[in-house]
Amino acid sequence: CLPPAAHARVSLPRFSSHMHLTVVVPELIWPEPGDRTTLDALVCPALSALLSRSRLQRRPPQSFEATLGDACGLPAELAYAPLRVLGEKNIVAAPAATWLCADPVHLRLHQEQLILADGSRLAITPDEAQACIDELNRQFVDSGCFHLGATERWYLQLPAERSLGDFTVLPLSVVAGRRVEQQLPAGADLRWLRSLLNEMQMVLHEHPVNQRREERGQPTINSLWLWGGGQLPNPQTSEIRRLWSDLPLARGLARHLDIPCQPLPAHADALLAKAIPDDQALLVLDALQAPVQYEDADAYRHALHDLEGRWFAPLRQALLTRRLRSLRLDAPTAYAHLRWQSRPQEQWRFWRRSSSLASIAQSLAQSRT
Repeated sequence: CLPPAAHARVSLPRFSSHMHLTVVVPELIWPEPGDRTTLDALVCPALSALLSRSRLQRRPPQSFEATLGDACGLPAELAYAPLRVLGEKNIVAAPAATWLCADPVHLRLHQEQLILADGSRLAITPDEAQACIDELNRQFVDSGCFHLGATERWYLQLPAERSLGDFTVLPLSVVAGRRVEQQLPAGADLRWLRSLLNEMQMVLHEHPVNQRREERGQPTINSLWLWGGGQLPNPQTSEIRRLWSDLPLARGLARHLDIPCQPLPAHADALLAKAIPDDQALLVLDALQAPVQYEDADAYRHALHDLEGRWFAPLRQALLTRRLRSLRLDAPTAYAHLRWQSRPQEQWRFWRRSSSLASIAQSLAQSRT
């Protein structure tokens, strides 16, 4: 093993420098550092080497949505609902309207606590979703208009005279699979919205869709998670010049910033083939989020190994061969908002031993306490 001074004699391959790439990958590190059964099974040499030879910056914890906005250079306080609507393919967003994400959820009581399951866990059919949306629009015609983005993504467009004021509700990504304390702020200015939510819950409870679901032993759609409320922010610019993601929020952000958003490629090589020299690009890989939210260790291991082969290994190789000029991983996790940054020369420091993902998780947990 060479001493540190030997790096001056390492000859780097000479390729033309290409883009700067930021990858947003929520829940990259398994949140239970003591779970050796899960962590010891994670054999991801490319990711381990990439993280071990990158500069780590810890930031205060934040949601996936806030991290995505931050990666685009946008302020922390964003109205995510109108931005997500902007990325839906079957909804025409009124520019000045006030929107709420009104996502279908199932709340269940467990040990005197409410646990939330989001729409991705409910297997809602298109017909079920449309029937519920139609009934909500019949019952609450004066409260706004409900829209269907997808079976798990619903919206409420509020009347022009309605204002949300200081509306702060955790994004669904933060509460999915977890304990819920309150669904809406307790302020007097939102009493009308809490009353509306209670009435919507009663309508959903009595709806034939839920009666049939209960008969089949399926979890019912017994509430909505109202979050991300507000209006579209003023037009803004970003250093990001192109974005790859299949998520409506990412598409909406790209449209708002007037930059192209392309579907997620099958693997890194397909993305790198479209690289433009010195471009600033953003990639969103969210496959680990749901397994962590619902504590599914098997699904997490499978997803991480898949990301290792299709993304982390070729992206690290692209750094080593200077097909990437720089790589940044932004990972909102239970430990913190973690940011790893690397340039080609740092990945060639092979005297820096790779730490296992188990060691990285334990180190993050120790520095958190």
